[in-house]
Amino acid sequence: MTDDDLVRAFESCELDAFPHESHVRVAWCYLAREPILAALPRFRAALQRFAAAKGETGRYHETITVAFMLIIAERRAGARELTWDAFAARHPDLLQRTPSVLARYYSDDLLASARAREVFVLPDILAAPLPGFDG
Repeated sequence: MTDDDLVRAFESCELDAFPHESHVRVAWCYLAREPILAALPRFRAALQRFAAAKGETGRYHETITVAFMLIIAERRAGARELTWDAFAARHPDLLQRTPSVLARYYSDDLLASARAREVFVLPDILAAPLPGFDG
């Protein structure tokens, strides 16, 4: 499925499944087309609409959504020419569900909180750079 096909199917809520890797890829697609301040509200709204269409509004998590978008945007900044496949290969930690890349920034307790689910909260862990990570 092309990037455009995936985004179109996501936005129209036609996808049967939307696994973690697809979340990251769609976020990457939005950020490939628009700066973070335009892409973020668009992705948030589409993700909330998708969850509602699937009867799973309780699965939406504001902090996880915003934090992933910010991390993806930061990593794209030095590699705008990359395709999705090249980006995914360069940043496999973004595709791992367990442990999540967010474990470097957020405690489990904070991410599990109702507040973090409802509004974006800043990280409670100061992450050290990954050994060998070149940005």
